[in-house]
Amino acid sequence: MSEEDPDLPREAEGDSLPFLTLVPNMVTTLGLCSGLTAIRFLMAGQFLTAVWLILFAIVIDGLDGLIARRLKATSDFGAQLDSLSDFLNFGVTPGFLVYQMAVAPGERAGGWIFVLVYIVCCCMRLARFNVAQNRAATNGDSRPATHFTGVPAPAGALMALLPAFISFETGISLADHPTLVELYIVVVGVLMVSRLPTFSPKSIRVPREKTVWIMIGLALLVGIMLAEIWRALIVMILLYAISLVHSAARVFLNRRRPRP
Repeated sequence: MSEEDPDLPREAEGDSLPFLTLVPNMVTTLGLCSGLTAIRFLMAGQFLTAVWLILFAIVIDGLDGLIARRLKATSDFGAQLDSLSDFLNFGVTPGFLVYQMAVAPGERAGGWIFVLVYIVCCCMRLARFNVAQNRAATNGDSRPATHFTGVPAPAGALMALLPAFISFETGISLADHPTLVELYIVVVGVLMVSRLPTFSPKSIRVPREKTVWIMIGLALLVGIMLAEIWRALIVMILLYAISLVHSAARVFLNRRRPRP
């Protein structure tokens, strides 16, 4: 056989990719598998395991974009994969979990409508985010946003899971208060598609001399979450809700202020 057999298909130039460029998509796929597995466990009634898998997917969502930027491996395919993964992990899965914990035990058929509203709002939130990203890329605007418009999908998922966190911490059965849970999850969905400016971590700037205190604070936060995970998450979500109220009040006052 000659060194190059003409009967064998030749690899087109540019078909091969460096392995590192696949790492962000692999991380995104790992998060997607976590969300899908969470659905499997919540259908079996193992809600605690399902919540842990959703939390893992939230952590993964924060890592894949960071890894892609660090490795300079961003791509249109990765962006679309991440968006579809977010819809499942932060829209469909939390909605189904809340439905199974609060609505399904009482056989409230109408309760599904409220969960449906939340899932659709999450889908619309992600679609609007994609349009904004594409528009910024077209205009050549690479500046980090100082705030989000509406509650982002991962934060919305955490807020939607607040009833589950309270149930794990206190032992309260969500099936005893289905109406409150249904109304709450609709509010979360509306906040996701709202035009309310919300907190963005990208807007934080830390002075170099204070980085050591940030590391100490992070260690303290991790220790607290390991010791009292549900209580810590409840407090974090309540603090985030306070920031939403503050943002809404500031928008209202700015609109009421007379223009010169």
